[in-house]
Amino acid sequence: MSEISFSALEEEIGYQFRNYDLIHEALSHSSYANEKRKQRQSNERLEFLGDSVLSIVVSQYLFEHYPELPEGELTKIRAALVCEKSLHKFALKIHLGNYLLLGKGEEHTGGRERPSILADAFEAVIAAVYLDGGLEAARKHILHFIPKNIPEKRSVLFGDYKTALQEVIQKNPEEKVDYRLIEESGPDHNKTFVVEVCLNSNVIGKGIGKSKKEAEQMAAQEALALMGYET
Repeated sequence: MSEISFSALEEEIGYQFRNYDLIHEALSHSSYANEKRKQRQSNERLEFLGDSVLSIVVSQYLFEHYPELPEGELTKIRAALVCEKSLHKFALKIHLGNYLLLGKGEEHTGGRERPSILADAFEAVIAAVYLDGGLEAARKHILHFIPKNIPEKRSVLFGDYKTALQEVIQKNPEEKVDYRLIEESGPDHNKTFVVEVCLNSNVIGKGIGKSKKEAEQMAAQEALALMGYET
């Protein structure tokens, strides 16, 4: 990948690199590095560093902006913000999969969309920004992805979409939400459930899961997304 190819990613993240070797390494999956052998390092070391930079930036942000929250609550929120699921969503926002350097095998098996690979690369990019531009540059990059009004969004952060949906609906006391199991299939050891969530009898979301609870959560997540709430 040439320096010219990095311009689209730089525009996505709002940062211009001085040392392009850093971002090249950050985007280099181990499968690509192994194919190139000694010519190229994988992004695993940068991922290690990026994880620490991400943690300190998010910790400081939460500490400074939410003085009313106790340590235990801050810890849970930080964990939700830096988990693989969140990092995967952040990576999708900047279309990071388009820029990954993968080995042929990983490319052919969908590595460009794999959540773990995207989350790791996101952390590696953080480290590349940190090494290239310092902590303030990394902080600016990271905080671009941190949602505002975190206490009000705790249920979504923790993956409890049913509670989050209920909190939204409670703003209008006359509204009522209920969940309906509409399909159940498969053998006892491997069942699939399909659930609809309804607002005043109108279907506002549909979810599929390996349990009724999981299907209900997925239905609530779809409903929140359709209502314009980021999930």
